[in-house]
Amino acid sequence: MLIVMDAQPRDEDLKGVVSRIESLGFKAHVLPGSLNTAVGITGNPGPLDPGIFEILPGVHHAIPVSEPYKLAGRKWRTADTSIPIGDGKVVVGSNTLVVMAGPCAVESEEQTVRIARAVKAAGAHVLRGGAFKHRTSPYAFQGLGEAGLKILGAARAETGLPVITEVMGPGDVDTVCRYADILQVGARNMQNFGLLREIGRAKKPVMLKRGLSATIDEWLMSAEYILAEGNAAVMLCERGIRTFSNHTRNTLDLNAVPVVQKLSHLPILVDPSHGTGLRDKVVPLARAAAAVGADGIIVEVHDRPNEALCDGPQALSPEMFADLVKQLKAMGPILGYVM
Repeated sequence: MLIVMDAQPRDEDLKGVVSRIESLGFKAHVLPGSLNTAVGITGNPGPLDPGIFEILPGVHHAIPVSEPYKLAGRKWRTADTSIPIGDGKVVVGSNTLVVMAGPCAVESEEQTVRIARAVKAAGAHVLRGGAFKHRTSPYAFQGLGEAGLKILGAARAETGLPVITEVMGPGDVDTVCRYADILQVGARNMQNFGLLREIGRAKKPVMLKRGLSATIDEWLMSAEYILAEGNAAVMLCERGIRTFSNHTRNTLDLNAVPVVQKLSHLPILVDPSHGTGLRDKVVPLARAAAAVGADGIIVEVHDRPNEALCDGPQALSPEMFADLVKQLKAMGPILGYVM
């Protein structure tokens, strides 16, 4: 349920509503807005009587919300969410197309800083790089762990780019938070609810990737786990789903972008690198992501892809990446975004 307060409610009225919700054993979420303030209720096992709250001082009206993803849904928040990153110079969810780029895996400090410099020069806003790697095979390169995080920290200090990197389990959250500006939840962890709750308590911006076979409703419910713990800085990432097609690594579901934007206020990015797994498909689908209205893209870049320890076949060269950024900038005036 969503309780809409009168315009400019008194503090005591707002506190009274929150107190009433908590006295019933539910959780209250104060949602400031440009025109009025609302209070959302979660934790109730079924419908609530609006009259319980409409009699309280300062309450304008109460709205039942039927969607299971209450905090992530448009009924709770009609305005789009914007998420400042790092020092706030980069904002995800504004009219800026945010570009995140870097190697799939951190291999060495020299390699990571070298590529970070290249993507910064080309126009990237955020550096991506994996210190912990989920791999299908237990024998494949699993990442450098905390040593890789320290390397990402060095690359951030060198270039000024904020860092996004994946966190694998609940026990890793505090460690990754010390080095990362954005916590990435990978596709295989989309429904790792213990991890999602821990990240929700971390209060650090999060990028939640869609699971390999997840529906959009399941994806939004996973976001709800993070939001329910108090972390409102959640962005989504479409990275391809598993289908019958074997022409690409995954099938990039660009339908998800406008669908999510209708259902949710959360920003949504697209990962054409994992969505296709093929270098020659990344650039056209990155352009398509911008055209369909995504808030950003995240792509893999490596200057020596044949030597890459992870996902070399889908990595763009720095030259290809620089050309992609030029194309995306040229599209901006037509589509209404800046870079």
